[in-house]
Amino acid sequence: MYNNGNNLNVEPAKVAKGIVWAIAGIVLVVVSMAFIRPWYNVWSQEMEGKAEFAKAEQNRKIKIEEAKANLEAEKLNAQAEVERAKGAAEAIRIENGSITPTYIQYLWVRQQSDLSDKTVIYVPTETNLPILESTRPLKMPE
Repeated sequence: MYNNGNNLNVEPAKVAKGIVWAIAGIVLVVVSMAFIRPWYNVWSQEMEGKAEFAKAEQNRKIKIEEAKANLEAEKLNAQAEVERAKGAAEAIRIENGSITPTYIQYLWVRQQSDLSDKTVIYVPTETNLPILESTRPLKMPE
């Protein structure tokens, strides 16, 4: 036995054997990583490709659903426009097809109530109606 004064009974052969096993283990890990890493890289890239494909497929489905929703909205807007036109045609029919300038001024004033954030200045005239056609050129009497 080898004793250097420390009560440690370590044989040099066992130490050498442990070092050899440790080096062999390190070499085995390095060699195995050299073979495992390329396989892992291929697998990782395959998984990334599958994830990108799934994301693209989901984005395509979302665009299709948005297009369907837009189409439905446009159909409903068209139906609303048809109904509005029917209402206007009925109103004209009720008035016997005659729309007077006074009625047009009335419709204009009624429309102004929808303008909540705009300032409208009424210019008084002799009939107390707003001037609607101030930008139209004056017609000369014939």
